[in-house]
Amino acid sequence: MKGIHEMESRIKAEPRWTPALAILVVLFLLVVLPHHVQVMPVWVFHLAATAMLVVMAIVTLTPANTLWLRIERMLIMFLAVAYVANTIVELVDMIGVITLHPSKSNAFSLLSSSVAIWVANVLTFSMSYWQIDRGGPYARASKLSVKPDWLFPRATAPEDVPPDWRPLFPDYLFLGYNTATAFSPTDALPLTRRAKMLMMLESTISLLTLVIIVGHAINVLP
Repeated sequence: MKGIHEMESRIKAEPRWTPALAILVVLFLLVVLPHHVQVMPVWVFHLAATAMLVVMAIVTLTPANTLWLRIERMLIMFLAVAYVANTIVELVDMIGVITLHPSKSNAFSLLSSSVAIWVANVLTFSMSYWQIDRGGPYARASKLSVKPDWLFPRATAPEDVPPDWRPLFPDYLFLGYNTATAFSPTDALPLTRRAKMLMMLESTISLLTLVIIVGHAINVLP
């Protein structure tokens, strides 16, 4: 038992400041985004984001505490699901305004909403990928035998990378950005069905936002 605790203490935890910054950006966008329809009140997102930041701080101080790691994972998944549901309803409402009541659509409101939705889309799915792949950041740091959801290029060339290399949040942020811009895998290849479904959902939200909303907003700009 003592040996297990000593091994856990030697595990180098992944810094949480980058995902914490992503949470703050998403929270800021949810505040400034001119919503038309909301599945849940804004205070629910504020409360969940605040709780998540507190949990991340605790995880940083106690990196081997599996209870707080599970709580962190649960909160991130909850915020991601809530965000996706809210965004889908928001997109449906905005597309309805464009198609059914085009004279009521405000170009600047649509453009600012689209930018905020797109950025939050990238950050939210990046955090989901970060928590899902190989069992999460702690499992990757512990080198547990969990099957990967994505195959990163550096993993295929072990002779060119440090022996302790593992994907960190910036790698998943790059994956989320590529998925939202290219609408296809460009860096890491999805290996599991859930990874493919998540990337399809992110690409769909990005495609609807860029092609329909941003395209219409640019066309009606004064």
